[in-house]
Amino acid sequence: MRVPKIGRRIRRAGLLVALAALLAACGNENGQNSLDPKGPYAQKIDNLFIPILILAIVIGIAVLSATVFFALKFRHREGGPDNPKQIHGSTPLEIGWTIVPALILAVVAVPTIATIFDLAKKPTGPNVLQVTVSGKQWWWQFELPKQPMVDKKVVTSTELHIPINTKVYLSEVSDNVIHSFWVPELNGKKDVVPGRTNHNTIEADKPGTFLGACAEFCGLSHADMRFRVIAETKVDWQKWLAGQQQGPAQDWSGHIKELTATKYACTNCHILNDSTKVNYGPNLTHLHSRTTFAGGTYEINRKNLTNWVMNAPAMIAMASKDCRLPPPATCVGMPSFTKNTPKGQPVMTKEDADTIVTYLLGEK
Repeated sequence: MRVPKIGRRIRRAGLLVALAALLAACGNENGQNSLDPKGPYAQKIDNLFIPILILAIVIGIAVLSATVFFALKFRHREGGPDNPKQIHGSTPLEIGWTIVPALILAVVAVPTIATIFDLAKKPTGPNVLQVTVSGKQWWWQFELPKQPMVDKKVVTSTELHIPINTKVYLSEVSDNVIHSFWVPELNGKKDVVPGRTNHNTIEADKPGTFLGACAEFCGLSHADMRFRVIAETKVDWQKWLAGQQQGPAQDWSGHIKELTATKYACTNCHILNDSTKVNYGPNLTHLHSRTTFAGGTYEINRKNLTNWVMNAPAMIAMASKDCRLPPPATCVGMPSFTKNTPKGQPVMTKEDADTIVTYLLGEK
């Protein structure tokens, strides 16, 4: 029977759509690749995943081949009976297709469980870097408490610097909703749940920048809740740490203090002059030492920062319209200082924004 032209066109269009979807899935535009491990923990996951993937492909091909074979063998033929000849079930076959899958699952389960327990082991010793990771809406805070490797507490956000060939033990918490911390090249996902502390360990073999993201939907700007893990030699990492432990590049006093602490009340959410303290928003004492901001979405430069300081919700979706209203008004995110300004609150000028950005960039 001939297939109508319109039917052939539909089939061709369907094949083209499927091919386009397949090619799109092969891209790596977000810079993350769980199949390219860069540390021992990610390598353990890869060592488990690849053999199971191969086994799954073999089984999938066998099942698909059997399906096609029987579909062709017992297809409807003109003049033939509508139903194939019915036969009684084969006891050996039924036992076989019950036992074989059970054995396959057992073979998969043993190394899987072993790997899970191996990844969950808590690293110990003075050469383990302890980091507290806090999932916010919508950014990540990193605290390096005082410990053998850190002589003075450091609080930063969006970018976590770690020394190579060093186990980094993460204690992950959330004070809002469920998040999921994921750096695919360094380890698997770990949910960050309110009311409890989960743990994860990452380690990088070589210097590099590894992109991470929140892997659990957490609200309006979930897609913008990204971060970077920057692995450095121990010498470079110690230089970074020493820089973070210093005071701000510019003295926080006079006009800049009046703007940020009084006129626009930036200090209600942010710390601008002490990298050991936490607040509702990111610690901005050493913002100029980072390469990105706003959940790793924007490159740090004067233009981006100026636009952000004046009207952040225009750059990332936030539930922040009521942020500048007095309690009990609540909000999530950074308010606009040029739009939806409550009565009695100042509208930010370009001159004030430039002054604030100059301080954030560590310029004088």
